[in-house]
Amino acid sequence: MVVNADSMQVYDTLRLLTARPDEADMGGIGHCLYGHVPAASAYSTGAWAREAQALVAQLKGEGRLPVFVGGTGLYFKALTGGLSDMPEIPAAIRERLRERLKAEGAEALHRDLEARDPETAVTLKPGDGQRIVRALEMVEATGKPIRFFQQQTGPMIVDPDRATKYVVLPERKLLHDRINRRFQLMLAGGAIDEVRALLALELPSEMPIMKAIGVSQIAALLKGELDEAEVIEMGAAATRQYAKRQMTWFRNQLDDSWQRISSAEEVL
Repeated sequence: MVVNADSMQVYDTLRLLTARPDEADMGGIGHCLYGHVPAASAYSTGAWAREAQALVAQLKGEGRLPVFVGGTGLYFKALTGGLSDMPEIPAAIRERLRERLKAEGAEALHRDLEARDPETAVTLKPGDGQRIVRALEMVEATGKPIRFFQQQTGPMIVDPDRATKYVVLPERKLLHDRINRRFQLMLAGGAIDEVRALLALELPSEMPIMKAIGVSQIAALLKGELDEAEVIEMGAAATRQYAKRQMTWFRNQLDDSWQRISSAEEVL
């Protein structure tokens, strides 16, 4: 069973833009945790870890093995118990704080956080609305500061000593060539219509799906602020920058038990 470990491919929209596999890509093999989360949901690493834990237990009972595939490093840390075990936030609290962020602004919420959780507030920039809201959510939902939960690690879902682990680190020029070609093909294949449909949902800009690479560039195209050539150039550049950060994270965070390969074909 192939299990998704990519934070954008969990959503039920932007299949092309997030490179979520289609039926042909799946080739008749079972795939889980792909395209099952509504775009309007603020899906967290903790939510993914809970789903992954339940799925691993189910597959174990069936005598089957999961194959986790993706590029979200925090998901892989969560698999091995390396992440804080954060509680779920009630939707009403989350929605109320997001509405406050829109109405009052990040700095006003930062002042609120200073009064309720000063130790966390001092570590956050007054303009960092997303993290400020996250900290306030914890205080409102649990009565405890977010650092209380950050100091606790979640359960081990997969035993890292028993798992076979690969990290794909392609040659830089090959990776960049693929990125440049991929973004052009996505536009030609329907990514513009995907973003148009996403924008019609009128979601808040801080929602995770709205931060998917290509959304802001294609939105600018739809507004007439960019032409297609500029969108391709800017989208590919943003993808290259993300890939660079991703490769750096992998090199620094994944220990020597992870086998470094340049292509998935090396293990097929």
